Amino acid sequence: MNRDHTYATVVTWTGDRGTGTSGYRDYARDHELSADGPAAVIPGSSDPAFRGDASRWNPEQLLVGALSQCHMLSYLHLCAVNGVVVTAYVDRAGGTMAQTAAGGHFTEVVLRPEVTVAAPEMAEKAAALHADAHKACFIASSVNFPVRHEPQIRVATPSS
Repeated sequence: MNRDHTYATVVTWTGDRGTGTSGYRDYARDHELSADGPAAVIPGSSDPAFRGDASRWNPEQLLVGALSQCHMLSYLHLCAVNGVVVTAYVDRAGGTMAQTAAGGHFTEVVLRPEVTVAAPEMAEKAAALHADAHKACFIASSVNFPVRHEPQIRVATPSS
């Protein structure tokens, strides 16, 4: 069963300081990312290393975030259908980009999900499902660099 899905976004540059791109230092890298459906607009810029605004999202952060989101969503689905009850999930992901004379490229992204499961007997399966989630993640399947996983599995403590 093959189905195509399309995704449309709009990026609007908001960084004209009155003289456009008249010089490399004469314009801001600020922009907005939007799409039909989501109510919020994502304020974007370039990385501060490239004259961007650190208070705005940059494309590199968004790529790491997309990988983290996709893995989490695939993982939670697999846990649900395999009887693993996840009660908490947080991922502190990081990516490394090498800058070269020709531009730059990501060399890897490391996902560090901290997963809490409801019972001790779920922990082993919870750990194993990360490999399956990686295979199921559409974004990870679309990039040309390694996406590694360093999961930590915890068991929820009963409330008093």
